[in-house]
Amino acid sequence: MINMETTKQETIGALVAKDYRLATVFESFGIDFCCKGNRSIEEACETKNINSQTVWTAVNKMLNSATEGMQDFNFWPLDLLADYIEKKHHRYVEERIPLLKQYLNKLCKVHGQAHPELFDITELFNQSAGELTAHMKKEEFILFPYVRKMLKDQEAPASEKSRPHFGTVKNPIKMMMDEHENEGDRFEKIAKLADDFTPPTDACSTYRVTYALLDEFKTDLHQHIHLENNILFPKAIEMEARMQE
Repeated sequence: MINMETTKQETIGALVAKDYRLATVFESFGIDFCCKGNRSIEEACETKNINSQTVWTAVNKMLNSATEGMQDFNFWPLDLLADYIEKKHHRYVEERIPLLKQYLNKLCKVHGQAHPELFDITELFNQSAGELTAHMKKEEFILFPYVRKMLKDQEAPASEKSRPHFGTVKNPIKMMMDEHENEGDRFEKIAKLADDFTPPTDACSTYRVTYALLDEFKTDLHQHIHLENNILFPKAIEMEARMQE
């Protein structure tokens, strides 16, 4: 449970890392808790021109509600968290991309003339699909294996600990975080073009399903980025620093 005496000094990302239910609170105010989670609530509210006290009221209400069944990822071992991200979020992205591409191409053919924004949405999603696919492979084959190796090497003698070819874990992490920010910005553009995924009045069933899937994809992306930016990455950096002491 979060100590409310220290929350105002903590970033949004750190708060969500301690109680993931707060993600829904920040989402409801349009506050980015993943890619731009390094801000305080006051800073985010000032940018959005929102009354910070209204946000704090919602935060406190959530913190005071029941927590039964909540996954506390902040206390998971890093290898388990990496496995979870791969099996839940990476697999989700891989499964959804071909389906969404198929639906978006169909919408462009059938509804593109009346709704030209569909072409921009499709182009942006195709860019995201390519970038995310490459991004996940870098995590699966470079970053996550090194995190798992660090866990195994914690008790090994210093002579047996080898440095990675990328020098320090901070280097691939910075690259991943930069790519996260790019994808977050890209999906914000998609959401804006899609009127926050609200189908137009003449939308067919495929149109409505596609927008619902895009909305779900964006939510999953936020959860995915949060687990990495706010939990896995900082802990990996801390672990590496301890091992070098």
